[in-house]
Amino acid sequence: MLRMMTGEAPPTSAGADALWIDLVSPTQAERAEVEQATGLPVPDRDSVAEIENSSRLVNRDGILTLSTPMLSRAANGDLVAAPIGFVVAPNRLLTLRYAGSVVFDGFAENFRLAGQPRSGMQPFLGVLEALVDRLADVLEQLGAELDAISADIFNSGAGGRAPSRRRDAFLQVTLADVGRKGAHISQLRDGLLGVGRIVRFVAETAPAWLHETEQKRLKVLDRDIASLADYDTQLTNKIQFLLDATLGFINIEQNNTIKVLTVVSIVGIPPTFIASMYGMNFKNMPELNWTYGYEYGLALIALSIVIPLVIFWRRGWL
Repeated sequence: MLRMMTGEAPPTSAGADALWIDLVSPTQAERAEVEQATGLPVPDRDSVAEIENSSRLVNRDGILTLSTPMLSRAANGDLVAAPIGFVVAPNRLLTLRYAGSVVFDGFAENFRLAGQPRSGMQPFLGVLEALVDRLADVLEQLGAELDAISADIFNSGAGGRAPSRRRDAFLQVTLADVGRKGAHISQLRDGLLGVGRIVRFVAETAPAWLHETEQKRLKVLDRDIASLADYDTQLTNKIQFLLDATLGFINIEQNNTIKVLTVVSIVGIPPTFIASMYGMNFKNMPELNWTYGYEYGLALIALSIVIPLVIFWRRGWL
């Protein structure tokens, strides 16, 4: 039997017989009613959001109180981190969460159709398996998105022959996108490690509750989490590589700009010197009396510009 607590309807005495009670952003009054109906502790959000292991993983009088951060998708489509909590007893499961979750909603529907389980451990393990499956799907999606970003960066040469302004905009957008992906992967890793700690803690502290099939499910979960942690590490390394590559292309663009300014400043020195020399207006300057003195001056200025440009071009600086 499943009793969904959404905040719209407070628990009733029927909650005392529910095998799984799911509370979504419960109020203090709702938590108190569930505690009275079930006799189980219902921690508040601050307790569920604690970061130290001694607060996240508690076995008190045979009742397991567990919590972990987990990513959820906000209304605008962004991934946000929110804590989830579990209170596990031999004959009951309480879950607390403070954000919508397609994992919980999907598993709840399957749970209704599956019939009455034998213990509270079965829906608990089912939720954990659904969470791990969801984490795997999100990691795969992020991996595909990183592959697409990598192709955009390297196959197109960070903007190719597009105008400099367009390349700069492309690199800025790419840098921000890679940074967001890195933040999501870091948050996913927190959730993955949290679920992994929960799995190992339950396997160590509640063996008497577990049937042989449930013990096998915990072992499979532990292996899956280990493999996902390795994949998460791989994605983290790829994030760092893409960040370094993007910053490298940005440095190249900046160096190109500085190179152009340097060439312009160097090329401008000789004609400036020539023009200033013939603009001194001394009385005894033979070129002032030349018939083609003006043209001579202009040609000299032009040569002083062309010769450095040719030298730079032959050396590959342009």
